[in-house]
Amino acid sequence: MYRDRQRVSAVRLLILGFFAVIAIGGGMAALPAHATQPAPFGVDLAGKPVDPLRASVGKPVVLIFIRTDCPVSNRYVPTIQRLSAQYAGKAAFWLVYPDKSESSTAIQQHLHEYGYTLPALHDPQHALVKLGEAQTTPEAAVFTPAGQLVYHGRIDNWYVSFGRSRPAPTTHELDEALQAVLSGKQPQVKTASAVGCYISDLE
Repeated sequence: MYRDRQRVSAVRLLILGFFAVIAIGGGMAALPAHATQPAPFGVDLAGKPVDPLRASVGKPVVLIFIRTDCPVSNRYVPTIQRLSAQYAGKAAFWLVYPDKSESSTAIQQHLHEYGYTLPALHDPQHALVKLGEAQTTPEAAVFTPAGQLVYHGRIDNWYVSFGRSRPAPTTHELDEALQAVLSGKQPQVKTASAVGCYISDLE
């Protein structure tokens, strides 16, 4: 009799365990894909972690990768300022500094020197670099409000090669990508090689 009770108890435990596994598995399956992955944090100039995609809910997000010491990045300041003003209220622009060795003071000085008013993030761990698949500064990464990367690459084709630029750009990839996203479409151009300073030099 005692052994029979043991067998019944063991069977009950097995059944309960089986349904518990199903319940847990079902709950995990219901989670969104990004919930199981670490958030792509940069840090603001006070050292606080910031996820720019979650901080800009409901809007397309544009990450602009720049360096304080990159001459091509610095020549693009007026273009970046113009585009951010053009899409103010419609898209969230963030400046991202991927140089691990740059201090918050140096970044603040650069922002002041060039008149930037955009929010800036430091990306010493290159979490945002990887998220935006960036390779060069200056380079842009455009995300839908849902966080999907739909364009990454040059801002336009002003530069032919390092140190050699056209009188004016003839293509405007970042502008066109934003227009597409705001119209609920996918950009025709998904990526375009940028000219500037390689981020790999900062590894």
